[in-house]
Amino acid sequence: MSEKLPQQPDNEEVDLGQLFNAIGRLFERLFAFISSILIGIFSAIIYIIKPLIVYFKLVAIILIIAFVLGFILEKSQDPIYSSKMVVEAHFDSKYQLVSDIDYFNALIKSNDIAELSNIFEIDSSYTKYLKGFDLEAGPVTQNDLFVEYGEYVKSIDTSLVNQLSYREYYSNRDLLSGSIYTITAKAIKQDVFLKLNEGFRKTFENDFSKHQKQIRDSSVYIERLSLMTELSRLDSIQRTYLEVLKSESKNRNISFGLNTGLPLQEEKSLTKEYELFLKEQEIRRNLNSINRGLVEKNTYFDIVSSFDRLGVDDKKILSRYYVIFPILAILLFLVGFMANKAINYIKDYE
Repeated sequence: MSEKLPQQPDNEEVDLGQLFNAIGRLFERLFAFISSILIGIFSAIIYIIKPLIVYFKLVAIILIIAFVLGFILEKSQDPIYSSKMVVEAHFDSKYQLVSDIDYFNALIKSNDIAELSNIFEIDSSYTKYLKGFDLEAGPVTQNDLFVEYGEYVKSIDTSLVNQLSYREYYSNRDLLSGSIYTITAKAIKQDVFLKLNEGFRKTFENDFSKHQKQIRDSSVYIERLSLMTELSRLDSIQRTYLEVLKSESKNRNISFGLNTGLPLQEEKSLTKEYELFLKEQEIRRNLNSINRGLVEKNTYFDIVSSFDRLGVDDKKILSRYYVIFPILAILLFLVGFMANKAINYIKDYE
């Protein structure tokens, strides 16, 4: 008697087929969704451009009128000139600089010509032409930022170094982080900028920066005095060693090391003298470093690049009225067209 084995359906092929069908439907829906988004964007662009094409003559008239009005207004106003000065602030005078820039702009806005003339020590016939000041950090190179970050790392606790990377330091850097600044002065007269230097000199030489400089000078004096005292002591010790060596040389009282044939005591004296020489060189290097730092940073600010004698026209092409007015006119036309469509749709809606 023969037994027949039951035939089992190929369930694995059925499951794989269903899986592939499901994946295919998923991709179809994804492509349909992306297609609907692209079609929607394209339709929106066409819907916005359509009134410009349909009402082309009206749009052309509006653009011409806006251009003419902008051109007339542009020519009726005095040109604004600008000039830049790059400065490096010392002794934390940058804080007063930021404050004074805001103060100068407030005086210009309130038309306080007398106070401006008093600050900059120039005649009111020049200060009345001032239109404002801008202040921005830099310019700085990538290497300058690395050096600045290195100095910052040295100034903080070592336990905090790992918590602030260079990228985080750079992203958190603000206007007061550096020491180099670009001051942009604006005026409607082209030759007033060189007369502004005196006012900024008084800005940097404020009470706080003078106090900071006095603290630095006192610290340098104390440190220099300490190093000079130590250097004087070393000179005295060196003279003593030389006298000892001369005395021992005359008396021929030199002891020799075992089986070496070398004057052991003289060798020790020379070793001590060499150590004193190295110590002297270290002290002199520290003194040179202090003196160099004092020379490099002995003013309240350094002018990296001064104001130009004549300013340049400050306006860029995109800030011209004959460019701005046509753009605004087109935007208002499109907004009005869409608002009209929306109102009509609301009226006809049931």
